[in-house]
Amino acid sequence: MIRRPIVSLLLGSSALLGLSSFHQARADSASDAQIKALQLEMQAMRREMSGQISVLRQRLVRAEAVRSPEAANAAQARRVAASHGQPLPDSYARDIHIGGDSGMGGSMASAMQKADLGTPPSDRGVSSSWASFRAATEKEEALHMGGMVVGFPGGRPTISSEDGMYAMSIGLAFHEDIGGFMGMSPRRGETKGDYEGLTENARRLRIPISFRYKNWIANITPDFGSSTADGSATLYEANLNYAGFRNTVITAGYFQPRVTEEDSESSNEFEMMERPAITDIVRNIAAGDARMSFGALHYAKRWWIAGYVTGQSYGKRATYDSQSGATFRVAGRPYVSKDIDVHVGLSAITAFKVAQGTGSSDRSYTFAEQPEVDLTTTKLLSATVGNVGSIWSAGPELGFRWKRLVLKGEYYNIGVTRGDYGASTASNTANVNFTGYYGAANYTIFGKARSYNIKEGAFAAPGVDHAFDPSHGYWGALEMSARYSVTDLNANLGNAATALRGGQQTVWSAGLNWYPNRHFRFMLDFNHFIVSRNSVAADVMGREGNSVAGRIQAAF
Repeated sequence: MIRRPIVSLLLGSSALLGLSSFHQARADSASDAQIKALQLEMQAMRREMSGQISVLRQRLVRAEAVRSPEAANAAQARRVAASHGQPLPDSYARDIHIGGDSGMGGSMASAMQKADLGTPPSDRGVSSSWASFRAATEKEEALHMGGMVVGFPGGRPTISSEDGMYAMSIGLAFHEDIGGFMGMSPRRGETKGDYEGLTENARRLRIPISFRYKNWIANITPDFGSSTADGSATLYEANLNYAGFRNTVITAGYFQPRVTEEDSESSNEFEMMERPAITDIVRNIAAGDARMSFGALHYAKRWWIAGYVTGQSYGKRATYDSQSGATFRVAGRPYVSKDIDVHVGLSAITAFKVAQGTGSSDRSYTFAEQPEVDLTTTKLLSATVGNVGSIWSAGPELGFRWKRLVLKGEYYNIGVTRGDYGASTASNTANVNFTGYYGAANYTIFGKARSYNIKEGAFAAPGVDHAFDPSHGYWGALEMSARYSVTDLNANLGNAATALRGGQQTVWSAGLNWYPNRHFRFMLDFNHFIVSRNSVAADVMGREGNSVAGRIQAAF
């Protein structure tokens, strides 16, 4: 009698426990479903809020652009300034940004459309600060995907984290030259040299690659082009940069130290295909491409200053003793207005000691340059100086912009002091001085006129307000340039014992540059050059001739 109730009690308890577990499982399942539903609702709200933030950002940018072009982003400022016929505000002169003003609502198509406008991207790696990266996250058009930002800051494809802390960009500087020489038939007793009627050269094939962590940037730029004869690969730059101080960039590694106004410009912005001969000769004393360097530059809206300690160039380490030197440049704008920019500057460079060649006790240096078109390996202008103690050069820079017209020029004196590396004779103990100068004029026919680049302390290329689209009457930008330059490598001609005859080269140049958009340019240059060497034996290196050359340029 007792056992039946106990059994019934046990069975009833088991049933109640099973029913309770069943209800608990149903409750847990309902709770999970509710949590998932809340998560989906939160995600939908986040997307909706991001879209609203994107719309508000764009409205804010447009409102700021109407009130003050300086407060708007670079792309919007370009359009507003263009509508008023004004140049791009100074604060956006060649800023490299990353990120987007479109937030989660950005599109790759709109980012690419904005990237078509403006001035050409630089041929160098990125060196802007982390602050400008983060600021641009709110202002530049970009695509946000899973915590990453994909865009085209400064016209260069870039991937970064949302806060810009990590970033990587890759660019391109592609210059393909084609042309030839006319009127170069040699006189009796002379050799013609490398002056073909039609030839071509891959002048630059650079691929700038930049890696960022906050304010630390590493740049590596290989170059598969060549100054005179393509077919060999080399290095343009490999350096570490710190940009954490306001408007300041500290650089160490293989780099192109900025000296002279022409050398401070990116090659994607040159008025002519090549620099004037004197600036190339000066910069190569202790600067030039891929020069081991340590130093810094600082800029503001009215002035620019930079200095570097330099060593040998990449691939030219001397076995016995490498070169050491330094560069210094300061530039400013004493007067600035809507239509006018006045530029003044001073550049100086020195090689404390030049490299000592293998198996030689002498230190010698050769000054040489082509006739301002790099389609020949023959250098009519050439002077080799032996027993060199040190080399220095210094000179002023002047520039003036009035609306669409830009005038500029530079003058440099080069001095060579002798050392004590060989027999003391009159020919190798006398000091040597060379000189050179140029004057250039540029006029923008259509497109946004050349403006002043505060980050380079030099004049920037014309800007494209509307990419090439003939169906809507848009033709990009077109400019014409003219230049006169003289480089004299003759020294001590009044003394037969110490005379050095490297030649005097005069070049008259004219050119046209067309930019269908910021990424492509087509150049056409004509040069008439006269070289006289005044050789003692015979004027075998004297030559007068002409060159016509064109360039296809792509820049990202």
